[in-house]
Amino acid sequence: MKTKKIPMRQCIGCGEMFPKRDLIRVVKPKEGEIALDFTGKLAGRGAYICKSAECLRLAQKQRRLEKSFSCKVAPEVYEVMADALAEAQRDS
Repeated sequence: MKTKKIPMRQCIGCGEMFPKRDLIRVVKPKEGEIALDFTGKLAGRGAYICKSAECLRLAQKQRRLEKSFSCKVAPEVYEVMADALAEAQRDS
């Protein structure tokens, strides 16, 4: 029997490859604000990040989200994402 292929994605913070299920998707819809997509099913341009605050800090410092989405990202968006990541870590 064939083994099922596991989709791999690269974290925008640390740059390492992980299985898609181990990462959190950051999505930017055509109209709307950048947000975390824990389901992985929201429509829009996506980027992936590890479930660690350190990777989010690196992505912010190196402006990786701005490069991925070709737009300016407000500091408030990073604060909301940090809060959501902290909450997700508490739940797991």
